[in-house]
Amino acid sequence: MPGRRTRTWAGTLATALTTALTAAALGLSGAGQASAADVNNARNPGFESGLTDWTCSAGSGAAVSSPVRSGSAALKATPAGQDNAKCVQMVAVKPTVSGATGYNAYRGALRHRPAKQESTEAPSRGAVGIGRGHTSECANGRTSTSYATHHARPGHLQYSAGLGGYTVNQFKADIRAKQAAGKKVIVSVGGERGTVAVNDATSAANFANSVYSLMQTYGFDGVDIDLENGLNATYMTQALRSLSAKAGPSMVLTMAPQTIDMQSTSNAYFQTALNVKDILTVVNMQYYNSGSMLGCDGRVYSQGSVDFLTALACIQLEGGLSPSQVGLGLPASTRGAGSGYVSPSVVSAALDCLTRGTNCGSFKPSRTYPDLRGAMTWSTNWDALAGNAWSNSVGPKVHGLP
Repeated sequence: MPGRRTRTWAGTLATALTTALTAAALGLSGAGQASAADVNNARNPGFESGLTDWTCSAGSGAAVSSPVRSGSAALKATPAGQDNAKCVQMVAVKPTVSGATGYNAYRGALRHRPAKQESTEAPSRGAVGIGRGHTSECANGRTSTSYATHHARPGHLQYSAGLGGYTVNQFKADIRAKQAAGKKVIVSVGGERGTVAVNDATSAANFANSVYSLMQTYGFDGVDIDLENGLNATYMTQALRSLSAKAGPSMVLTMAPQTIDMQSTSNAYFQTALNVKDILTVVNMQYYNSGSMLGCDGRVYSQGSVDFLTALACIQLEGGLSPSQVGLGLPASTRGAGSGYVSPSVVSAALDCLTRGTNCGSFKPSRTYPDLRGAMTWSTNWDALAGNAWSNSVGPKVHGLP
């Protein structure tokens, strides 16, 4: 089990957002008749023609002239209610051609495209971790890591950083610079639509070998498990233990489950966390984009309140995880998630409640957990766009905990 570590500022755990809702240079997908020039290429990729060829959910998208990463325009999409502001284009793809895929498509993972049309979204995800221990920080001011996604071989992951005018050598140099500053940089596996199948011994070995290869190639300190489409506890445990044996005791292992995944120790995600407890760094459950959930007292709590945070964290704290392995994951702003945003003051109140027994809502834990690990936010990019209000508030709170 990881021991208690010196309190240090941490930054991005694993971000797939390179520029906030800028979709220029994305090789996305599309429908309808396509000319030869459109194969494997998005039409109007830089949004110079507004939203022509793009469809945004709930009318959430708009082409803007500032801020832009390159060219003269960019995409701005604002989620509201349960909508998560997806902007999609369908394009024809050529069979067996390698291309970029994932939320951060121009720094995404390579795979062989099938003989069909695909749909991908403009990037909209990332994470910032503020904890009392080694997590990671933004590798270059835009992004720390992207999501690694699966290859044709089950469990095997591929990742490429040398895309979009940002070279592999620059990426490696940025990682080394952050590590020299005392930060940890990890690669995240999965995401909302990332499916990685580790369901047998072969795929478990493929997973461990490919992640370790990425760690050696880029210098990653570890891996974040963000599988939101199910996992097999037996074989994911096998894969993570194999990876740990290869990487050694300094490997960082984090998880970012959804609330439903941690409702009971019988759930596969929770089982996996307990199975690898001795090598697990932290679980940053996502307390957002969630329906109402049960707390450890058996009562139902709705997201968006201090009780939702404390009563659900209690399940993990009383279910077998060490307090030093539990973090609270919240959106950095109302734009960071479709639902579940709470102000930094609510996050701070939850931290006080869990560690000191003060500032609680109607739910008050039966005991305190002074070694609670900290908090995570989605994402560093959204936080920056909001003037770093989240990290400026929650950061000092975390570092002032008992």
